[in-house]
This record gives sequence, structure tokens and C-alpha cells, in this order.
Amino acid sequence: MSFRPLPKCLTIKQSTIDGLGLFATSKIFSGTILGVGWVKNEDYKDGFVRTPLGGFINHSDEPNCVKLKLDIDSLWLQTNHDIESGEELTVTYTLYNVRTEGLFKLH
Repeated sequence: MSFRPLPKCLTIKQSTIDGLGLFATSKIFSGTILGVGWVKNEDYKDGFVRTPLGGFINHSDEPNCVKLKLDIDSLWLQTNHDIESGEELTVTYTLYNVRTEGLFKLH
């Protein structure tokens, strides 16, 4: 089995928001947890290192994803509504406004 930096339902491509962004390659349902976007590391700004999920997702004031704190060492990315194939995934840029909830489903 080979390492995949992103779930199969996502790809990175040119964004109309800024630079590169995360895009759905297939429909993703609301409540889907896509994986870890940020890992705690006090040596980095804001105390977190970004994974490909956290590093390529763009900001929106009306995001289609949220950050979840499911453990003490990482922040996870979860969709907050259905996302259609070709749609860009977005999140509000904050590392201090994180929902803390249990797991729904991994995609």
C-alpha cells in the first residue's frame, strides 16, 4: 500500500481564491471527516504544522469545511455541507475557533 497525502476524493489545482486549492474529485457528503489538516508543533507559527489538507485549503467567510479538535495533537478537516465534484473546499482561517466533537465517518 502506498502513501496518499490526500484522500482519493480530493486533488490540488489552481484556485480562483488564491494560488492552489483543494478540490473535490467526486461528491463528498456533509459530515465527512477528510483527515488531519494540522499537527501540533510548538516550533511553528500558531503552534501547528500543516499537512497537505491544511496547507492547500483556502479561506472563506462562508466555508464548506470546519476544523475539529478530536485529540490534543491535531486538528481534523470535516465538511459542513455536501460538496459537489469540482467544488473547491474552504475553511475559515483560525486556529483558535475549533469545534470539538466525536468522529463521524472517515472518507
